Amino acid sequence: MSSAVLSIGSNLGDRLAHLRSVVEGLGPRVVAVSPVYSTAPWGGVEQDDYLNAIVLVDDPEFGAHDWLRFGQQLEQAAGRIRDVRWGARTVDVDVVWCAEDGVVCRSDDPVLTLPHPQAHNRAFVLIPWLDVQPDAELEVDGTVRPVRDRLAELDAAERAGVRPTEFLLSGAAEGSV
Repeated sequence: MSSAVLSIGSNLGDRLAHLRSVVEGLGPRVVAVSPVYSTAPWGGVEQDDYLNAIVLVDDPEFGAHDWLRFGQQLEQAAGRIRDVRWGARTVDVDVVWCAEDGVVCRSDDPVLTLPHPQAHNRAFVLIPWLDVQPDAELEVDGTVRPVRDRLAELDAAERAGVRPTEFLLSGAAEGSV
């Protein structure tokens, strides 16, 4: 059994439709979906704001690299082009955290680093994650701490830049499918 936390975002085209396509593509693997937030772009490349959400998933047949591959397939289906680092995209699917058979996955593989090496710096990941998993914990530099504490350490402007929207994914009620 593998469970994962996926961060999804879009800032090109029909952003909401792109996010919904990810949730629909994940199908019965979806355990919970956060509300959708609007956020300024991260990384210094001039572009439009993003819509972001967190999706909790599980599948007894998947491992960490399977989530990565499946997420990349969903990105390709949405026309994602990788030409500018941190640039605009139709959809982005990041594996933030994963556990296999109840054991948290740790990897320093450059293809899939787990937990995601920048998740603790990104309010647009932490805020929606807490919506669907209020007791979540995240390891950074060998120290496991509540996501809530990591969020509190971020600059107030970073936290304030994650703005709730009225949008729901897949017609879901907030926090569920």
